[in-house]
Amino acid sequence: MTSRKLFGKELNEFDDVDVDDLLTQLSAEELEILSKEVDPDDRFMPPDQRTNYHCDREATGPVNRKQLIDHINKIALETPDQPESVPFVAGVVRGKKWIPPEAPVIATREDDGVSFNLEDEYEQALGTATEEELVDLAAILGFHSMMNQDQYHASLLNKDKVGLGWDGVTKASQPKALPYEPPNTLDPEQAILKVDDDDCKTIELCFNNINMTDDQFYRLFKALENNTTLEVLSLSNTGMTDRTAEALAEALEKNSSLRIINLETNQISANGIVRLIKSLLVQKSIEEFRASNQLTAHVLGNKAEMDITQYIEQNTSLMRVGLFFEFNDARSRVATQLQKNIDRTINGVLLANEGSNSQTVKYVDAIPLFHHNLGLAPMLEVALMQIDSYCRTAGLVIAGYYHASDAVGEMSPDAVSQKICEKIAEYFPNACLVLLNNRLLSKQMTQSAISIVQYSDGKWKIKDKENFKILPNNEAALNSVSSLLSKKIYKNFVDFDDHLDDIQQDWLNVALKSIID
Repeated sequence: MTSRKLFGKELNEFDDVDVDDLLTQLSAEELEILSKEVDPDDRFMPPDQRTNYHCDREATGPVNRKQLIDHINKIALETPDQPESVPFVAGVVRGKKWIPPEAPVIATREDDGVSFNLEDEYEQALGTATEEELVDLAAILGFHSMMNQDQYHASLLNKDKVGLGWDGVTKASQPKALPYEPPNTLDPEQAILKVDDDDCKTIELCFNNINMTDDQFYRLFKALENNTTLEVLSLSNTGMTDRTAEALAEALEKNSSLRIINLETNQISANGIVRLIKSLLVQKSIEEFRASNQLTAHVLGNKAEMDITQYIEQNTSLMRVGLFFEFNDARSRVATQLQKNIDRTINGVLLANEGSNSQTVKYVDAIPLFHHNLGLAPMLEVALMQIDSYCRTAGLVIAGYYHASDAVGEMSPDAVSQKICEKIAEYFPNACLVLLNNRLLSKQMTQSAISIVQYSDGKWKIKDKENFKILPNNEAALNSVSSLLSKKIYKNFVDFDDHLDDIQQDWLNVALKSIID
């Protein structure tokens, strides 16, 4: 072990000495001397308490800044300069003169250029190419620095030569002057009346850059509590404070139609933003929430960021958040949760009564599987084992599979869906694969959005619509689906992604099935 010494004494013998015991043995004078040797390094402590020097003389009077500066200048002028060890003589170098070292000579080759051994055909083509053709070739090869921006983009768009020539200097183009945004012409009073009257045509309202009074905020948020049509509300740069934000939070706890809300560039504190994020957990209808650039909360602080993160992790409907997080932990956790909430490809299994004949299959139930970890074999195995155990007790059998892609209008099953359905077909030969066309989903369904594919003779074949029926009848089923979509019942669905994160969530969706029935 390396010895440690201070003024010739070993320091190892002081390792077990208690500092508090040493301080109790010091006198008041010794403690005062010790305190002068230690700088507390506390920026909140006044400077006269931090400095080692303490003047014991009494003040001679109030501080006169001008008189103090004049006195300092007078002392500086009257104090003689320190004599130089070597007197200054013009033209004489005092001390050793610095001579820069000789720069090393770098050997260069006679041919500094880069030579290419091209075939005669390529050399002839490049030698006879025009400047426009060379620009196009450079754009294809990605040589952005060999041309200016106008040349590059013009070559991509097959336009004529723009700007400088081929030998010109590469530089950015002058930005185009854009016109100023016109002022907001919305009448706040008329807009508040429309919200209060629940106007079916008022789906989006923009109050941006309108200086609203507290009374207008309170009336707007009071009307918002019972509104069922407004979906987008923008209140950027309207002068909102914590008082009015509390009224908005109470409205958000009662309103279920609002999807997007923008509160940027206001005067809401970090606690106010936490209160608003917490209010989104009641209805879980908000999909986009923006509240950055607050005048009083440029930085939220660790406690507020952790609270916001916990509330967002409990929210399954929020997909976009406009907030600045200073700490990486909060930022990464929020990003992970939002990624989970974004719509993805979903899948599930279809159940039929046990003992169904080979001619007709009647699906009586559906169990959602995943929306995030679609192709993980261990999770899929756990889910299918639990579903199979439930089917045995309920007199059901896994007789089909459904798949909905995250791409709009995509109607082809992926490799995972095909393999799962082929495995189901081994135990239930008439198993069907139901594909969902999300382009046809709307709040007013007029036609079926499903397509049925069956595995036969080693191929997937689409069944005609005449070969399957929706019970009790197609019109009643479409009306039921339209009603469920309007009420956003789908947000309460629990699949095995949710269940494996929290085993208290019911993957059978018993409460939800009672609403559907």
